[in-house]
Amino acid sequence: MFRFSPGGTGRHHHQYHGQHRRGGGIGIERFLHWAERLNDGEHRRGGGGGRSRRMFDGGELRLVLLHLIAQEPRHGYELIKAIEALTAGAYAPSPGIVYPTLTLLDEMELISAQESAGSRKRFAITDAGQAHLGEHAEAVAALVARLETMGAQRTRGEGEGAPVRRAMHNLRHAVVDRATRADATPELLHEIAALIDEVAQKVERLK
Repeated sequence: MFRFSPGGTGRHHHQYHGQHRRGGGIGIERFLHWAERLNDGEHRRGGGGGRSRRMFDGGELRLVLLHLIAQEPRHGYELIKAIEALTAGAYAPSPGIVYPTLTLLDEMELISAQESAGSRKRFAITDAGQAHLGEHAEAVAALVARLETMGAQRTRGEGEGAPVRRAMHNLRHAVVDRATRADATPELLHEIAALIDEVAQKVERLK
């Protein structure tokens, strides 16, 4: 029987399937915790295998987010997906680092929140933000080039597991984004957890 082990480690595999054998399902809290651990692993590896320094140091993530917002107003989830697209799925920053960075940029008056439908805040760049980008244009270009290079490397070496990796990235981001919104009720979280459990059980039954 085929068994997909999230993250590719024996420890995650054991934890994931042990929970199913007990009949409890992974649950939304366990999934979110695993998703953050998986994302942190991608973060440390830099998407290219092996160990390397963190993807962004100091104010680098602020510059990348500001650059993307300068292209068009975006909310946090769109920014995560934009970075993931630049790297062809090799790296995506976690909501736990993106949203505080957006708050900081807002407090620095480099971006400002726009009125939008729903609970998501979409941010636009300010004049001060444009000036800040101009002052750091060389650094921004180098950061974007780093992400695009990572994407090119991933595209060349994706292999047969690429569709599963992309699907897992999409699932992780969709669940984290929806489950952490202000209007996420306990009932909604249980519904999300039930859907994840259902998919996991179907995958376990594949032959």
